[in-house]
Amino acid sequence: MGAEALRALLARVRYEVLPARATEEKVLAHVPRDVVVTVTASPVKGLEPTLGLTERLAAHGYRVVPHVPARLLRDDAHLKDVTERLRAAGVDDLFVPAGDADPPAGPYDGALPVLRRLSELGNPFADLGITGYPESHPLIHDDITIQSMWDKRAHATYVVSNLCFDPRALGDWIARIRRRDVTLPVHVGVAGPVQRAKLLSMATKIGVGESTRFLARHPSWFLRFAAPGGYDPERLLARGAEELTRPSAGVAGLHLFTFNQIAETECWRRKVLHRLGG
Repeated sequence: MGAEALRALLARVRYEVLPARATEEKVLAHVPRDVVVTVTASPVKGLEPTLGLTERLAAHGYRVVPHVPARLLRDDAHLKDVTERLRAAGVDDLFVPAGDADPPAGPYDGALPVLRRLSELGNPFADLGITGYPESHPLIHDDITIQSMWDKRAHATYVVSNLCFDPRALGDWIARIRRRDVTLPVHVGVAGPVQRAKLLSMATKIGVGESTRFLARHPSWFLRFAAPGGYDPERLLARGAEELTRPSAGVAGLHLFTFNQIAETECWRRKVLHRLGG
């Protein structure tokens, strides 16, 4: 059962990438067209790199899900412009986190007002994703994050969980949101086979201010990757696979954080699937 469940999870993946200079080339070289690619957005660089990469990858035949943080939207006109641009590129799936921009660029300080406005605009996207936090948000209490999912459920179509390194915590969180009648499908957020040195390099390349924020908010990630024996996503998934593939869990697949180690992530996935007979 464990191998079968793990194979099922690895067959349904989304790859999260950062809109860096070489990202398009890496995706084209290593990511199959049937793998969904999600593109992050930076509070330092704004939405343009995200939108540009999304358009180019969509033109190459990928299904692309751009991140459009609420706090990066300047106003209602900006939201409409972004919506029209993405629809023109054939994008039908949008991920709407609150974002980290402080202060916000405009009137939207969280995802819910943006989701409501998109509903008022006639639901231009077939799918809308929101964020979940299996391991506590550094600034927001767990009860508030789960209540937030409840408030957004009428507008969103799925949840993407933030990084989690503890399969028990992940399973407990899914059970908790189901008890609160949050029934949206969940894409489970898991780090790919990340090397700590490359992660540090990536954090540096995304900019001084951005990398400082990244390191300050996620110090435990580096401890996990540097732990004795290293970080092994297969071990984490194998420990939680049976629970995550129960029908009651409502897990739609995996959301793999590549940290732009795209070739390494796809190579690892293929090796595991091959070994499992997939």
